[in-house]
Parts: sequence; structure tokens; C-alpha cells
Amino acid sequence: MEEYYRVSYWSGFCLLFAIILGGCSSTYYGAMEKVGIHKRDILVDRVEGARDSQMDAQEQFKTALEQFNSVVTLKETDLKKAYDRLNREYEDCRDAAALVSEKIRKVESVSEDLFDEWSDELRLYENKDLARASKKQLLTTQSQYREMIGRMHRAENSMDPVLKLFRDNVLFLKHNLNAQAIGSLQGEFANLESQIDNLIARMSEAIESSNAFIAGMKE
Repeated sequence: MEEYYRVSYWSGFCLLFAIILGGCSSTYYGAMEKVGIHKRDILVDRVEGARDSQMDAQEQFKTALEQFNSVVTLKETDLKKAYDRLNREYEDCRDAAALVSEKIRKVESVSEDLFDEWSDELRLYENKDLARASKKQLLTTQSQYREMIGRMHRAENSMDPVLKLFRDNVLFLKHNLNAQAIGSLQGEFANLESQIDNLIARMSEAIESSNAFIAGMKE
């Protein structure tokens, strides 16, 4: 979900103009606040975006595994078409993984700015009780965030071994377009399946943690 979805067309145009002129996060945040969207809202939207990209990646890796299985189990197949199909799936998985990493970086960027601002503003309180309550909420939110981002990173890190294994098999098929190559890939299927199952499990944990974090931030 794009974080400026609530902005009117004209406000969105002004926002874009301000970002182009400013070219820095402070300009961006200032422009967003003028239309009623604060760092907290941006963080929630970016967590939602990271969650959605992981859900899409899950489906892409599942599809890739199904395609891999269909290639290695067919007794008669056009090897060139088989390679092209698996290579497309590999490239789609690689692109999905890159998008997940990009979304995570965006979450980390705004979270650092939000928590820094929140911490700095604690000193502005005159009412000590309110200051203590706000600090307690900050610490709770930071703890929830660390758990969530940790799960995101575990899911992200689990993609690289899958991509490397998938790439090796695609390259092997490319360089050996013969029946023996298909036979060799059959032995690799169980390993790839195990790796993807682990990846999907890690992503499910990250998605669940993201949903909990989003719910907490919206309370």
C-alpha cells in the first residue's frame, strides 16, 4: 500500500514537487505532515508493503517449485522450453526477493527516524507522568518492532540459498540440454523443496509478526 494513498490529487502533486526540490527525508516528512500523514502512518504503510511483498514472494517461490517439479517428472519434454520456463521462474523469484529487500530497507529507514523523533520529544513534556507513559509506550513499540524486523531479516536471508540453488540447477540445464540433465535435476528436487518450505515458513512468521505490529500501531 502506498503511504500517500489518502492524499488528494493536488496535494499529491505538491508533495511530489516538494520531494523533488528537497531531495531529503526531512523535506519528505515535512510535506507528508502538511497533508496529515506522520511518520507513524508512513511506518505502518511501509510495514504493510513489506508484508505484501513477502506474501507475493511466497506465491512466486511456490509456483517456481511447481514448475521445477513438472519439468523433472515429465518423461518426454522439450528441453529448450523446459530451460526457458525454469529460467523465467528463477528470474521472477530473484525479482520478488529484491523487492522484499527493498521494502525492508524502507521500513528500517522510517522506523529509525520515527524512534529518534519520539525519543527526542520525550524531553519536551512538562507532565512527568505523561512523559513516563510515553516512554513506556516507546520501549514497547521498539521491542515489538525489533521482533518483527528480526523475523523479516530471517525470511530475507532464507531467500538467498534458495536462489543460489535454483540458479545452479537452471544453469546446469542450460549447459546440458539432454535427458541426463533432467535425471540429475530429479535428485536436486528434494533439496530445493526443503529449502523453499523453510523459506515459506520463515516468511509466514514474518507476515504474522507484521500483522501483529500493524494492529498494535493502529490501536
